Amino acid sequence: MHQFKKALTLAVATSVLGAAVPALAQDAKIGLLMDLTGPIESLAPPILAGAELAIAHVNEQGGILGGQTLGTAIGDSACDATTSSGSADRLVNTEQVTAIVGALCSGATIGGANAAAIPGNVVMISPASTAGALTTLDDNDLVFRTTPSDAFQGVSLAELLIEKGINEVAVTYVNNDYGSGLASDFTGRYEELGGTVAISLAHEEGRADYRADLGSLAASGAMDLLIIAYASGSGQTILRQAVESGDFTSFIGADGMVGDELFTGIDTAAVEGMFATRAGTYEGDAIGVFAELAEAAGVAPDAVYAAQAYDAAFLLALAIEKNGSASRDGISAALRDVASEPGEVILPGEWSKALEILAAGGDINYEGASGSHEFDENGDVAGIILEYVVRNGSWVEVGSVQ
Repeated sequence: MHQFKKALTLAVATSVLGAAVPALAQDAKIGLLMDLTGPIESLAPPILAGAELAIAHVNEQGGILGGQTLGTAIGDSACDATTSSGSADRLVNTEQVTAIVGALCSGATIGGANAAAIPGNVVMISPASTAGALTTLDDNDLVFRTTPSDAFQGVSLAELLIEKGINEVAVTYVNNDYGSGLASDFTGRYEELGGTVAISLAHEEGRADYRADLGSLAASGAMDLLIIAYASGSGQTILRQAVESGDFTSFIGADGMVGDELFTGIDTAAVEGMFATRAGTYEGDAIGVFAELAEAAGVAPDAVYAAQAYDAAFLLALAIEKNGSASRDGISAALRDVASEPGEVILPGEWSKALEILAAGGDINYEGASGSHEFDENGDVAGIILEYVVRNGSWVEVGSVQ
């Protein structure tokens, strides 16, 4: 039995909410809470497609709960806590979803969870939220993620810089849960290894001009600039204006920067060799299976967080089937059961196989497109961090960070 740090008060929440919990006879519906607008909107389509592919596999192979169609409802979280709160409220209380995939930005996930999912006894699995704040969220064991936290990425990024001989760096980060958390995790490990953060400067999303910030960063004397931000938002603007200034010799990013839209309006020759980190997938049978399924459906298997979104949706479907109803009660415990050993291994796309095993009273263990998801007491997973490098104007994966 898991000893959860998070308060397990599901029975109390259910009794208080009463009518907010779906009736047992209701068809199962999963909410897809995605940052379809805002600073990562360019990254969202393949992530949404990954989740929708998992649901398509469920419906193509017999459906759910005795042949019902697994439904969906989409909400836009806009990488914003307030917007996400409203969208999550609609999914939970109007659409009456059983569970939610999303959101993507960490602040949006936390906002949606606190405003609607936790009060509504709804499990959320984010495929992309990496902030450490999710680990300590008082969530009644309702908030999970299929991507490793920034505590993992920050350490890996710091070690990568030291390995490359970069011993001093200027840092600017978007002023939200994602940016501040990752910057803090990076800085702690970097300084522990002997690196020097010459300056660490928060910036606000959505400004048109960051030249004053760049002046302060350049004045620190550091020639390498780490930008923790978003490829469709402040990260793009800061990189473009930093290239124009000529004050830095090299640039570094994290997962939010890994998207080719980052280079809009930028002479890519000036950022050749820029590198970044993001969560990746383990090698194994599940990865190859997912790649074939995704390519057949026109989904890029290596798109940022597409595999993690597939896993989040497939896991929720398995949890609903294991639970035996569309009720929100019991989904959290069922999720942990289908994601963990022991049990017969289920790979991506193997919905009909899972149905047969569950119908016979057997145990299953989902091995996903982005790796094994043995959720810890906080709903976190271990992971692998990949290095990406800019070559000829595009991001190219070069391997895992050891």
